[in-house]
Amino acid sequence: MQLTATAAREPGLRKSAVLWLLLLAPLFFGTYGFATWVTTQRGDVGSLVFGWESHMPFWAWTIVPYWSIDLLYGLSLLLPRSREELKRHALRLLTAQVIAVSCFLIWPLRFTFARPELDGVFGWLFDVLAGFDKPFNQAPSLHIALLVILWACYQRHLQGIWRMAMHGWFALIGISVLTTYQHHFIDLPTGAMLGWLCVWLWPLEGRSLLQTAHLAPRGKRWKLALYYLLGATAFTVPAFASGGIWLWLLWPALALLLVAFNYAVLDADGFQKRANGCLSAAARWLLAPYLAAAWLNSRLWTRKNPDPDRVLDNVWLGRIPTRRELENSAFAAVFDLCAELSLNPGSIAYRSLPVLDLTTLDAAQCEEAALAIENLRQQGPLLVCCALGYSRSATAVAAWLLKTGRATSVDDAIQLIQCARPGIVLGPRHRKALQQVATRMESSIVH
Repeated sequence: MQLTATAAREPGLRKSAVLWLLLLAPLFFGTYGFATWVTTQRGDVGSLVFGWESHMPFWAWTIVPYWSIDLLYGLSLLLPRSREELKRHALRLLTAQVIAVSCFLIWPLRFTFARPELDGVFGWLFDVLAGFDKPFNQAPSLHIALLVILWACYQRHLQGIWRMAMHGWFALIGISVLTTYQHHFIDLPTGAMLGWLCVWLWPLEGRSLLQTAHLAPRGKRWKLALYYLLGATAFTVPAFASGGIWLWLLWPALALLLVAFNYAVLDADGFQKRANGCLSAAARWLLAPYLAAAWLNSRLWTRKNPDPDRVLDNVWLGRIPTRRELENSAFAAVFDLCAELSLNPGSIAYRSLPVLDLTTLDAAQCEEAALAIENLRQQGPLLVCCALGYSRSATAVAAWLLKTGRATSVDDAIQLIQCARPGIVLGPRHRKALQQVATRMESSIVH
């Protein structure tokens, strides 16, 4: 098996991997079996099936890829190259198990199609499966949730033809949950969302979201969190009230719920914007409806002023650019303050300071932004951007003007920027943070 070129493997990891497997395997079969047993005692177990599913073919041979996830599950614990990576991967698997089993107990569903009688090897494999897997544990599909988690692990460590083969085989596993008559369709998207949620909660880079979580101070962020929570509710009600295709509204509902959680607890870390400008794959999948709306909003608000504006000394202010816009520009560097949208900087110098939309940089962030702008502009023409180029990025440029003495007061800094880009929006909260930067500058000069 060909692995990617990564850091050296920590010694003693195989023992840790075996210990994790000894914990996870009994827990998997024990909790799964318990949920099945509890559900068999109930008389109110319903089902959720779409009419078109009656045309779903039964392919006996797909029991092989279906079963293979058990082997891939165990082998995945041998792939991490550090104890921290192994722990995060194992916690993803554990979290998926706990949430899925909880859902099976709270909202059980039953699989309704009759499976054909089989003999031979395939028949034996189905008989073994039926020995512990009853037609109850449906949504979210734990099989699909684990598939997403395993995909995130294997694609990180495989390359070349092995990665291509992995993608193909994992696709077969995903299809097999339907063609073996193990799951109805509703189980697949809900299982995929569960898998991505686990990957999102336990990222392999940086600290876990649970480690960085803290309640936001009372004020604007809580107000925005409430708005997004109301939006999530607005999508959830028709989804459950109407059913059918309306159930897809649960995706934007989940996205808005997570955005509300970001504003209330996680701050910009919840969008998981990496040093290369891209949001994590988990964030992109979970928040896709919101991200699409945020991108469209950024284009609509700036449709009359799509181009960046030069402020001073080759520092430009504008909206977050596309890859093509950057390639066709003369910019040598980009400083990005947008938390919610990805940016592909290509080969040019890039740095990000993710800040939540409609919130204000604090004094420390203003100072960090000012230093970053001054350093990056040495590379050549510099674009300072956020979603619109009107608030977060404008605050950063104002802080740079103050920090470098190009403006003697907050009013002077804002006036300089307004002359270049009249649409900027800097209110009392922005002025307060900038005034703290100006005061520190005055104090440093006095001393």
